[in-house]
Amino acid sequence: MILIAMGVSGAGKTRVGELLAQRLHCSFTDGDAFHSDANREKMHRGIALTDEDRWPWLRTIRAAIEEKERAGETAVFTCSSLRRAYRDILRGTDRDVLFVYLKGTFEVLRERLSARTGHFFDPSLLHSQLDTLEEPGLDEAIAVSIEATPERIVDEVMERLKTRT
Repeated sequence: MILIAMGVSGAGKTRVGELLAQRLHCSFTDGDAFHSDANREKMHRGIALTDEDRWPWLRTIRAAIEEKERAGETAVFTCSSLRRAYRDILRGTDRDVLFVYLKGTFEVLRERLSARTGHFFDPSLLHSQLDTLEEPGLDEAIAVSIEATPERIVDEVMERLKTRT
């Protein structure tokens, strides 16, 4: 099984992903690590990424997912996965790839981003990400509110995973 913690910047993908990996006793990979230097620079300067910027990044994450699958490993990844087309690339034809959508209001997300330090993402891009976001349907994701603590979110995801299998 491959889980992908998804959502806009500030949703808590990294923290929730790390906790899910701990709970599942599996590896964790932050999708941001696969961004090119050019993508990082654009986001740092407050320039929204285009699809042309994202396609190579998404294909690189997909290749990492395929490596885990070939090894028969369970793994947790993070990736914003804002549009269904992006999720389709990450999912491929695999039924074992499941998204965990970390859903939050603009106000909560803005507050989190303003408190965050040391990240390349310019908080002014939140509007752009929310405009791009195509919320996943029940057929492709477990949706959870980010208003709970990361530990509670992981508890909820683990419970909901039991009912999906």
